[in-house]
Amino acid sequence: MGKEIERKFLVDHAKWSQLDKPLGREFRQGYISINPDKTVRVRIAEGQAWLTIKGITTGATRLEYEYEIPVAEAAELLNHFADDEVQKTRYLIEYATKIWEIDVFDGENEGLIIAEIELETEQDAFELPEWIAEEVTDDERYYNSNLSIKPFKLWH
Repeated sequence: MGKEIERKFLVDHAKWSQLDKPLGREFRQGYISINPDKTVRVRIAEGQAWLTIKGITTGATRLEYEYEIPVAEAAELLNHFADDEVQKTRYLIEYATKIWEIDVFDGENEGLIIAEIELETEQDAFELPEWIAEEVTDDERYYNSNLSIKPFKLWH
């Protein structure tokens, strides 16, 4: 069974802008189904594409199944079946032996920067980098699927 345990945090813009970062990876992702119990996402990034199915989130945990699919088919799915999309650039930053995924959003979500860390268990200990602001794991407004239909610019 696929399982994702993930915590989300807002990023301090000033500290992030001063950080030495690797090259980011641009993502285009859209949602075929946005249901609180099950979300179906299609994502394209630099010549690769994935179909992802996620279950309901309980705490920081949810079921997740992800499959690589042909890029041309992913583009067709996004163009014909996804009502809303999210564009972002993802940076991978290693800090205290953990990998952080930092998403800098574009378009209607411009101005939003979210850091995510995937864990083995919800009790895993980890250090917070200095560029972390506040935790938003339990705030559904920050789910990418929700940002696709109610962008950051509309409520911030």
